[in-house]
Amino acid sequence: MKPGARLQAAIEALEAIEAADRPADQVIADYLRKRRYIGSKDRRAISSLIYSVLRHRARLGWRLDHAGNTAAAPRLRVLADVVLRAAETVETLDRLCGAEPYGPAGLADCERDLLRILEGRGLDSPDQPTEVRLEIPEWLLPAFERAFGSDLEAELAALGDQASTDLRCNSLKADRAAARAALASEGIETEPTPLSPLGLRLSGRRAVQASQAFRDGLIEVQDEGSQVAALLCDAAPGMAVADVCAGAGGKTLALAATMAGQGRLLASDPDPRRLARAEARLKRAGAGFVECRVLAGAEARSDLHQAFDRVLVDAPCSGSGAWRRQPDARWRLTAAELSGYRASQRDALWRAAALVRPGGRLIYVTCSLLREENEDQAEAFLAAHEHFAPHRIADVWTRHLNGPCPAKGNCLTLTPAANGTDGFFVAVFDRRAEP
Repeated sequence: MKPGARLQAAIEALEAIEAADRPADQVIADYLRKRRYIGSKDRRAISSLIYSVLRHRARLGWRLDHAGNTAAAPRLRVLADVVLRAAETVETLDRLCGAEPYGPAGLADCERDLLRILEGRGLDSPDQPTEVRLEIPEWLLPAFERAFGSDLEAELAALGDQASTDLRCNSLKADRAAARAALASEGIETEPTPLSPLGLRLSGRRAVQASQAFRDGLIEVQDEGSQVAALLCDAAPGMAVADVCAGAGGKTLALAATMAGQGRLLASDPDPRRLARAEARLKRAGAGFVECRVLAGAEARSDLHQAFDRVLVDAPCSGSGAWRRQPDARWRLTAAELSGYRASQRDALWRAAALVRPGGRLIYVTCSLLREENEDQAEAFLAAHEHFAPHRIADVWTRHLNGPCPAKGNCLTLTPAANGTDGFFVAVFDRRAEP
């Protein structure tokens, strides 16, 4: 594809994102799937353009507002983004637009004038409010200030970066060295992750899910932070373990591997469609011993009461820790949705507590960076459940993970700036043995 055609494809995809009530990555995938003639290099270039606009939404909007355009359409935001990042000049855009069969239409006089105002200015300005400069909705800024304090700017800057692609080696089929060698034989280069002993970090952007190593179940795509959370469950062969918010099964797969396929592992979720995706992944990974059950509320729980050594609650949440991967999600989240997540988290924790046998553990995980979904929930749970006590994260860390434990107190928060992972929160609670 020529540069103009890439610009037009990015504009069309961004228009589709704005028209759809779905995450941007899904809309982009659908757009590209319907255009199989677009090569891999062009797909990466188009996606990069789109994600740049999404990551720079607040600053782009501020720049356009101050240049005299208060309701910029996707076309103008794409053009403004490449000019502000100095990726293209207005003169170059004038040549690209209207000159190619599949490129954008020619620049209107008003567009050209506005882009000339922007040229050379860059995305940042000392006059931008904090929430604009840090690309965060104004209503959420106090929650992030509470979470990070003096580290606010560094953490939110890192949350706007592009995330790495991490892989978890499936120890049911291969160790890390063997999985890495298998990928290398296909020309896919990786490096070991610093925290997880099972992780590999992809060098560059490759379609790893098309690799033979992936098809054979040697690897799974899983952020290192998610791998850490699964390892902190301290699941072992022969245990009875439940993942009660299993979703599509990412952490269930990791638990199955640490259990070496031995014991009882229950994957449950109220959504049968998500659980169906988990079943397909478990089959490919060679984790046929996992039991999948659709459970909603207290349904069918009598046989599960105090039946498990480990119960993982990977709770529904804002997903703020994963905003590097879904930059549009920060703008779709509402205060009402956040309140709903908090109620769901409390409900999931309270229900899961009944499944933990005396002497067992309850593990609470979110991919959120907000204290309202993390420490506040952990403290409320302990205040209401006197038969549970916090378990020291560092004790588990030293047995399963690399390097010094970054946990402060009894809870662990991983962040993009401090740890190079997606944002994750983990709290572990011991159920006291009955006298």
